[in-house]
Formats: sequence, structure tokens, C-alpha cells
Amino acid sequence: MFAFVRRYVRDEIIMTALILGSAIGIFGIAFGVLSVNTGLTTLQTQCMSIFVFTGASQIAAVSIISTGGSQTTALIAALILAMRNGLYGLRLIPIITGSLPKRLLASQLIIDESTGMASAQVDQKDSFRAFWLGGVSVFIFWNLGTLLGSLIGASVDDPKNLGLDIVFPVTFLALLKPQLTSIGRISIALIASFIALVTTPFLPLGIPILLAALAVLLPVFFPSFKYFKDNL
Repeated sequence: MFAFVRRYVRDEIIMTALILGSAIGIFGIAFGVLSVNTGLTTLQTQCMSIFVFTGASQIAAVSIISTGGSQTTALIAALILAMRNGLYGLRLIPIITGSLPKRLLASQLIIDESTGMASAQVDQKDSFRAFWLGGVSVFIFWNLGTLLGSLIGASVDDPKNLGLDIVFPVTFLALLKPQLTSIGRISIALIASFIALVTTPFLPLGIPILLAALAVLLPVFFPSFKYFKDNL
């Protein structure tokens, strides 16, 4: 039995997946608390984590609603942020193989973390394992965290009393930091921040976040812009 445990402890991919999943689960708790306190039920919050399953989009949607923004604005912002997962899917085509049901299941697990783990491997077999182990680990921990957080949130009148109002911006920064891997990406993040800061005093709630999210489309609409093309 101990040999069995040691073998899995020494498996770098398994350990990375577990560590990554447990870390994301902490953010899931915060998301659950704040989601319930914006008016969503525990069931609605849990369904969002199961079927949407992309932290940045979920947090964006709930944060817009919590500040008085419309559901339409929240949905559009969430969809824009989720567009990157489609690009990840194109990159992962070589390892997402098999029957249609298997590929559909894999598509639900295409997130930043599973893509990052798969891309970090040299061997395609290891990439396959890393993708599935990373994706499943994050899915389980994120949903467990969401459930625990929503149950806690149901018993808390105001998350500000626990200092949880700062969780959304901190979580956004934590999710953003691993993506800032190049000059081009940092530039897009700075442009998005500038757009949000400039438009917030003048536009309805939620609209500044939506406009800022459009910054991610700069390389799409300006593919000839050498700065973004060469540095993303």
C-alpha cells in the first residue's frame, strides 16, 4: 500500500494537478459566498460552476450583477472572456482524440490550468495525462469549493463583514497573473485597465468591464499590428 502511495506522490503530473486543483478550490469558496450574496441560489451557483466552469467568466458575471449591472451585460462579458478557451481548443486538437462523447467531455475541461499543464509537457502521452488530470482536478475542487462557499454564503448577511468584498479583485489578479507571460499580453491588460478606469465614472454599471474585456480582441482585429503579433 505504501509503495502504491509513494508511486503516486512521486508522479509529478498527479501532484501538480492536485496542488493546482486545491488552490483553485479556495477561489471556488470565495466565488460561492459572493455569488449567493448577489441573489443567486445555491443551486444556480452550483449549476454555473458545473456547466460554465470557467472561473474568470463566472467571477466577471457575478461581479457585474453584484454592482447593479444587467444580466445581459454580465453574459456578454462572460462570453468574451470565455472566447480564449476556444483558442485553447485549437491548440489541444492533437491530444483531444477519441469518440464524440469523449471529445465533448474534454471540451468542458479546456481551461487555463489544463491547457497550461498539457502545454508544459514534451511527450504527447504526458500532455494527454496532464490535460485530463489537471482538468478533472480543477473541476472537482472548484465545484466542491463553490458548494462549500455557497452554503457559507447563505448564512452570512453581508460578506463585507468578513472582508470578502475584496475577494473578487484579488481573485481576478490571481487568475490574471499567470497569463501575463509576454509584453503583448501585459500591454493588452494595461489597455483594458485604462479603458475601465476612464469609462467607469461616465457609463452605467457593468459597461466599463464589458468594454475593457474587448481589449482581448485587439490582436484579432489588428493582426497586422506587429507589436501584438510578435509579442503575444
